[in-house]
Amino acid sequence: MTTLAPTAVPDTAEQARAASRPSLADVARAHNVRFLLATFVDMTGKPCAKLVPIEAADQLEGGAMGFAGYAAGLIGQKPQDADLIAVPDLSSFTPVPFIKEGLAIIHCDPHVNGQPWPYAPRVILKNTLARLAERGMEAKIGAEVEYFLVKKNHDGTLSTADTRDDAPRPCYDARGVTRMYEHLTSISEAMNGLGWGNYANDHEDAAGQFEQNFNYADALTTADRVVSLRYILSVLAEQRGMTATFMPKPFTDRTGTGLHFHVSLWSGAEPLFPSDADTRGLGLSPLAYSFIGGLLEHAPALQAFLAPTVNSYKRTGATTSSSGATWSPRKASYGGNDRTHMIRVPDNKRLELRSGDGSANPYLAIAAALSAGLAGVENATDPGTPSGPGESRPDAHTLPATLLHAVEALRQDPVILASLSGDPAIGSYYADAKEEEFLNWHNQVSDWEIRSYLTAI
Repeated sequence: MTTLAPTAVPDTAEQARAASRPSLADVARAHNVRFLLATFVDMTGKPCAKLVPIEAADQLEGGAMGFAGYAAGLIGQKPQDADLIAVPDLSSFTPVPFIKEGLAIIHCDPHVNGQPWPYAPRVILKNTLARLAERGMEAKIGAEVEYFLVKKNHDGTLSTADTRDDAPRPCYDARGVTRMYEHLTSISEAMNGLGWGNYANDHEDAAGQFEQNFNYADALTTADRVVSLRYILSVLAEQRGMTATFMPKPFTDRTGTGLHFHVSLWSGAEPLFPSDADTRGLGLSPLAYSFIGGLLEHAPALQAFLAPTVNSYKRTGATTSSSGATWSPRKASYGGNDRTHMIRVPDNKRLELRSGDGSANPYLAIAAALSAGLAGVENATDPGTPSGPGESRPDAHTLPATLLHAVEALRQDPVILASLSGDPAIGSYYADAKEEEFLNWHNQVSDWEIRSYLTAI
């Protein structure tokens, strides 16, 4: 479904700004780029794109590339609605010659009728960051992208791509990393070539599971990089005959896949989380504790964005794994350098939000988490004293048991329901879609039901 919309006519001020900066076509030519993947994601995180030749870069930049939004996915549109117009953000320009020579990704903000579309995840995050900026604050985010490398068997089952990777406790195994050397180093070189600062590539807790880390940045840049990295991982793994999956729990008996966010707030060059006067032992400021308090208070509703699939709750509901630990929290707790908490505070400059999984849409997850934390700051929410290792406060929220429970928590939480562009109607739209997703799964008869009920009575 291809549409070429009339080119938008910029106002005089915008024309002056445009004249002072290089065009998208100029930037592309300077990097020997011949084709652009004009990309945005729907609410599920699915990357949507058009492949645009450099000869049409001016049309893309001028607002002439239309998408049928309803066909693109979960993004708040009906079949009869006006096109989504992809408006590229030149600061996100990302050459990917290691995918295809002459190719670049550019992240776009969908617009409708000349206005940013409030259901679009990247627009949602930008709206949240604008709220922070009004209060003189900026969010910096780091993300830990975990994934499995698998192969799909003829009978539909999954197996580890590296058949020798079958130990019950393979975390950090040097031999497993070495066997995947070509894949891991190709991803590392790609990230470093893009200036992301890859600093570690490791075998994670489950057989077939890996993590490749890059430096933190401002919230929007990090969210863009998570989306780009998932695409890069998927394509390069596919070229080697493997599937890179971010599914939270592809194997019943193994640790699931997380997407952990490291969060800090800043005012210019000044970090707002550290304090030398802290009496609770973590070296944090009152603002940081209130931010944590907001995350804890709204934790059940947040899970609808941090753990947004049916499969997510096979991970958070697990009691153990082959390695002996699940590494996924079940309570809304916080404490020091302890990975059993929902919120880990490894040092006084940041906190780690550990309840997100690999299926999370980074734009929505970060936007909702920042909204919860900001509500805590505005209300001076007290998170109480930090919990000890492996402990939680008696009044700590239990995280939702299923996606349906998370949807119900979202509907009952006005702060998080309105965290998407400030409009609870958008939150309700998302909640309705996630309830339908749960019911679609629930209506399927599973092998477990056949085994459990076929001759039970």
